[in-house]
Amino acid sequence: MLRERACGLQAGDRGGGTVSALRLGTRGSALAMAQAGAVAKRLGAELVAIESEGDRSSAPLADLGGAGVFAAALREALLAGEVDAVVHSYKDLPTTPLPGLTVAAVPKRADARDALCTSAGRDLDSLPEGARVGTGSPRRRAQLLSRRPDLEVVDIRGNIDTRLGRLDSDDPERRLDAIVLAAAGLERLGRLDAATEVLSLTSWPTAPAQGALAVETRTGDEKLVAKLEHRPSRLAAEAERGVLARLEAGCAAPLGATALFDDGLLFLSARVYALDGSAQLTASHALYPEDARDPAGELAARVADELLAAGAADLAPLGGGRP
Repeated sequence: MLRERACGLQAGDRGGGTVSALRLGTRGSALAMAQAGAVAKRLGAELVAIESEGDRSSAPLADLGGAGVFAAALREALLAGEVDAVVHSYKDLPTTPLPGLTVAAVPKRADARDALCTSAGRDLDSLPEGARVGTGSPRRRAQLLSRRPDLEVVDIRGNIDTRLGRLDSDDPERRLDAIVLAAAGLERLGRLDAATEVLSLTSWPTAPAQGALAVETRTGDEKLVAKLEHRPSRLAAEAERGVLARLEAGCAAPLGATALFDDGLLFLSARVYALDGSAQLTASHALYPEDARDPAGELAARVADELLAAGAADLAPLGGGRP
């Protein structure tokens, strides 16, 4: 496993003595370094780049064990004491907690929407019939086929620049007419201008916790990063991830979820798709957080149980049974 110290900052004074800056672990991709860099700046931390199995392999995520493959190496380094905290894309973090580690802070969430990037400045509805659209997400595949059954959806992996490069490729086998990416990732890399359409969360819900970061520490060290916490972002992300957990759905499940605050109410909506986009089920509920002991968990349970009762486990590959 490759670990490379990067972006060293000046040592700080903690507890009466001069010590090394807080060591903040992150994946080494350009996107991961960009999003972790903003966190490091707020903490006065030093970034430590850690390579994961997911970064080394071009295989589909489902074959590697799901999005959690990106988190495993970071957590290993944290448990080994090689770093003091790690930054995850919250959507890539397994929903089952790991003993000894705690999500100590969820910073303010970025844009949760998906963005369509095309080679000719088109939106989704104006793509030509049979257009080739790239994505590595079963959820996005189902959404594309639900809206445009005529599209040829191509499975792709790689960083954002690699994916965008396929829009202008001279190789007809690699060339794509469009790709779907997270708007937050494009924005963090200064590439939001590549988006020709940003898709509405109402009609196009995204991966649970998309756009949110999770800063994890060893249990007991939460105060190291407490200043980063943004409670509304945590509640929204945890409500969305709660649906994922209750449905026992992994990265292969075509599930989208959206939570947001409006006039003090926390709203949560989740949608499960058939893999081929031919059918979908939606459930939505809301509550006032102050009226619940565990607002995110209670809201997620209502939404997930309604989906299961409506037949979501028969529609999509979910691990959960009926309530």
